[in-house]
Amino acid sequence: MAVPENILIVGGGVFGLSTALSLSKRHPTSQVTLLEASPIIPNPHGSSVDSSRIIRADYSHPTYSKLAAEATDLWRTTEWGQDGRYTQNGLLLVYPDGNSTAKDYTTKSYHNVKQLGENAQLLPTKADVLRAAPAYGESLSVAGGYVNWSSGWADAEAGVRFAKQRLDKEGKVRFITGEVTRLLFSETDNQTVTGVVLANNTTITSDFVILATGAWTASLIDLRGRAVSTGQAIAYMRISDEEQRTLENMPTILNFATGIFIIPPRNNILKIARHAYGYHNPKPIPLPGSTAGETIHVSLPEHGVTIPLEGETAFRSALQQLLPTFADRPFLNTRVCWYTDTPKGDFIITHHPTHPHLLLATGGSGHAYKFFPVIGDKVVDALEGTLSPELRTLWDWPEAVDEERFEGTEDGSRSGEKGLVLGVELARGGNKGKRTGRAVL
Repeated sequence: MAVPENILIVGGGVFGLSTALSLSKRHPTSQVTLLEASPIIPNPHGSSVDSSRIIRADYSHPTYSKLAAEATDLWRTTEWGQDGRYTQNGLLLVYPDGNSTAKDYTTKSYHNVKQLGENAQLLPTKADVLRAAPAYGESLSVAGGYVNWSSGWADAEAGVRFAKQRLDKEGKVRFITGEVTRLLFSETDNQTVTGVVLANNTTITSDFVILATGAWTASLIDLRGRAVSTGQAIAYMRISDEEQRTLENMPTILNFATGIFIIPPRNNILKIARHAYGYHNPKPIPLPGSTAGETIHVSLPEHGVTIPLEGETAFRSALQQLLPTFADRPFLNTRVCWYTDTPKGDFIITHHPTHPHLLLATGGSGHAYKFFPVIGDKVVDALEGTLSPELRTLWDWPEAVDEERFEGTEDGSRSGEKGLVLGVELARGGNKGKRTGRAVL
């Protein structure tokens, strides 16, 4: 299709900024506006605003491995990764005894990256793992895994800031601030999207709208059975200069059985996080697009709360296995980071099937950041109708699954208990929503 003259991108995170960069390059005559709820980008509450994100081609699905390898090459060789925005330290994927799912995911991932020519080494025993990462010590509870020295990590907040500064320098994209409450539809058919309505009841009209609204997308479009917003636990602790020197050059460790990963520290701050089924936070909202006053319950982000006791307990247990000297050390700060999970972990990058002039760029499922340098091109491909068949199949409007049974992504990489409700877990641990600040590293 011909690219519209006037395009509104809603959301200033990875999908939104990358799409804006691609549009400004490929379609410089289009008038592109990016609408962000926060007056500053990076948005302090954005899921992409954090100390670090893993950059890897290590996937059990070969299509994601290939695309991630393309993105990783740009992190390595272009300005995307300069000035400390990318560090290539390697990625150590491990699994414990008796977990066939984690071992299967790890094995498929290893073969995929080897076919791509990555510098990966199979580690069939615990002794092999410790030779690759001696700092984790004999208490490391693993059966085997592999290390990919071609992988690394990115300074997440710095990457978002770099993309915004690049757009500012080019001067082709207009930025405005406002919180979207609903989509604006044509009075003729009540289906065609003509813009958005803001919290102050003002409207912004456009020829075409791209929703890159992350975990808030379910408040604007009915995604029940297709995507759910889940909260993921993250914690930070302060370490000494000696501990910093010991760990800073170790590969990132990711245990697919527990979902726990530890990225090497920077500035004496160690981050521990979990890639899990996550916490749900159901809220009553008007059914998006309905004029009949219907109400539904969907999980939506809750900003500024510390992690529940359940998450802290999981972290303490993981540290006891991986870095036992840190197991009882107090956390400097904790936060809940919000994913937009799809049933299989696939992105949703497609035209809406019943709302003309609307394209969705969402469903990051906790693994979109690494694609920052390339994902915008794929969104524009979808807008044009030129997206490759393999990606179109993966990212097309998904069939809805049973909403009652959809408790998170099932792609072989998740862990933890299913169906956890944030409010219940906070109350159970005696924490009813204590506010927390951000860890800025």
